[in-house]
Amino acid sequence: MEQDMLNKTIGRYEIKEMIGEGAMSKVYRAYDPEINRSLAFKVLKEDHCVDEEYLSRFLREAKAAGALSHSGIVTVFDVGKLDNAPYIMMELLEGSDLGEVLKNNHKLTLKQTLIIALQLAKSLDYAHKTGIVHRDIKPDNIIVMPDGESIKVADFGIARMNENEEAQKTQVGSVLGTPRYMSPEQALGKAVDGRSDLFSVGSIMYEMLSGKKAFDAANMANLMIQIAQQQPEPLKSLCPEVPAGVRQIIQKLLQKSPDKRFQTGSKLAEALTKELSTLNDQNYTTNHHKISKALNDQLTNFENDIWSLRAIYYIRRGRSR
Repeated sequence: MEQDMLNKTIGRYEIKEMIGEGAMSKVYRAYDPEINRSLAFKVLKEDHCVDEEYLSRFLREAKAAGALSHSGIVTVFDVGKLDNAPYIMMELLEGSDLGEVLKNNHKLTLKQTLIIALQLAKSLDYAHKTGIVHRDIKPDNIIVMPDGESIKVADFGIARMNENEEAQKTQVGSVLGTPRYMSPEQALGKAVDGRSDLFSVGSIMYEMLSGKKAFDAANMANLMIQIAQQQPEPLKSLCPEVPAGVRQIIQKLLQKSPDKRFQTGSKLAEALTKELSTLNDQNYTTNHHKISKALNDQLTNFENDIWSLRAIYYIRRGRSR
């Protein structure tokens, strides 16, 4: 399929090269000559094009994702079918996914974590209010822009295939990366709403700050038990420098019961904004003290220099007499 796809024209889009591949789809760089713009062309793999029910669901959810218009969500321009394979034409972004960023940096600073989580909360709140639950929030689906702080959430709609029924159609190794960030209700095959996505945000924040996955079992069975029944290692023991308020936010996000979590992305955003404001105030105070100390040190040195010059003057004056 890859060779057949290269240099193919779909509508007005020219397929140029393959730039990525996941468990369910392949991604190509496409070009729109009419507006001189490069795009990302994502197409479902052939082995997943097994029945009309599967295909129609993919297209239905992809079209729903196309209705989202938010600065923190990857823009979908077009949806269609190529032969029997559904595709999505979307915004092509510079930057790396958060999974790659964490792999390279191990963990992020407190400020980076709060800024990314705040954007994530606002993006999800917008999606949830339009009736769309992502269901696959994980580092690989969060694109970090070159500035290291701005993000966009990817794979809305497609993620709705990653539920128990569909997951059983793929190999265990192909879906292990997704369950690691699932909420307990999703892991148990129960109905989910926006609060399930917020649980995933908590898992990601935990990892960004500690450099360690909240739920790290090596096999599917133990991972499901961890997510459904066990608490991750306390952040206080892993990174005691993290403020208590931030730890409390993550603890609330990781509650097993959806009713005990933040109920909306906007409520989470409010809490994150407060912590970010506190951090900025602390940084301002610290920097102000540093500047004041530096100025005082310079003034002291200047005064010492004046006294030294006076002493030299009087010594020389005495000798001249």
